Amino acid sequence: MAEFQSYKCKQRTKVPSKRKGYSSKCASLVKEQRARLYILRRCATMLLCWYIQGDD
Repeated sequence: MAEFQSYKCKQRTKVPSKRKGYSSKCASLVKEQRARLYILRRCATMLLCWYIQGDD
């Protein structure tokens, strides 16, 4: 009987997996989109500068 009780206790000590809530998922998507827009803006600026300097 003692073995059975200790087995039950071991099962209960498992930590449930953390689930992300809607707000944290949304926040991570917004952060990813902001990063993509930043990269696109930097690339566009760099290409525009090269184009303008090439006219001289």
